[in-house]
Amino acid sequence: MKLGIAGAGNIVMDLLSFVHEIPGISLQAISSKPDHREKLLSLQNQFSISRIYDNYTEMLLDDEVDTVYIGLPNHLHYSYTKEALLRGKHVICEKPFTSNLREFLELKQLAVQSGLVLIEAITNQYLNNYLLMKEYLPKLGPVKIVECNYSQYSSRYDAFQAGQVQPAFNPEMSGGALMDINIYNIHMVVGFFGSPGKVEYLANMERGIDTSGVLLLDYGNFKCVCIGAKDSTAPNAMNIQGVQGYLRMHGSANIINSFEYVANKEKPVQVDHKHHPHRMYDEFIAFEQIIREKDMDRVSRMLEHSERVMQVIEQAK
Repeated sequence: MKLGIAGAGNIVMDLLSFVHEIPGISLQAISSKPDHREKLLSLQNQFSISRIYDNYTEMLLDDEVDTVYIGLPNHLHYSYTKEALLRGKHVICEKPFTSNLREFLELKQLAVQSGLVLIEAITNQYLNNYLLMKEYLPKLGPVKIVECNYSQYSSRYDAFQAGQVQPAFNPEMSGGALMDINIYNIHMVVGFFGSPGKVEYLANMERGIDTSGVLLLDYGNFKCVCIGAKDSTAPNAMNIQGVQGYLRMHGSANIINSFEYVANKEKPVQVDHKHHPHRMYDEFIAFEQIIREKDMDRVSRMLEHSERVMQVIEQAK
């Protein structure tokens, strides 16, 4: 994978901290705004990135870049992804995929017509502990209750209360607790159980943005609650309760530190088979393989999953 990176924010810094460990990925280029040039030069030196660009379109004209990673604020995902696809590049787009379902469907159609890889960067779908939780689910018998909580007090919330509106709390930039943090819970639940029958979102709103909220998903035979908060914090966890036992995930839904399986009247079984300490490592191992092998069947499955998640988001708004 000859990678070009769009953005120079925190999520990009996360990627740069480990991506050199993946042999099949070469860092060809990085682009950001002209006033970030000094930062780009610093990143180029620190991480041996071949070229820097302060113009995104110029990076897309670089023949040595075959794949673009979009690590930008949420509202820019659609336009930056579309331009990359039109320039013939594969695209790895950070979550949430787009601001709405209409934008996602347009990008999906464009990628399919062009024969290009388009895939959402969502950590939990590729983590080994998530895949193992899936294998344990049948042991629970009929599921009755699912409860997820990903709450993390945001340092940007202090600025928001002081009157400064940064992207994470800006409704015009597709911010908010549902899009920014609860989406990890949604990906896990939809990945385990598919699409719910009914969706209802009860949000705490401040100045037009959901700073926290409770998402209710009705699957008919069982009920699910997904809590996401950027204005308060709590122990993050996921509980899946079945007739014959339960699963309890430890940690937030973007990491899945470990989980325990407890059959009724039995001792807990602790499970932790992480491949790598960094939460984004497994997904980029998968992306490199998908693009190297041009595994369009897997791309199609992951796009179907992302579409189901976007449908939940659409119903919740």
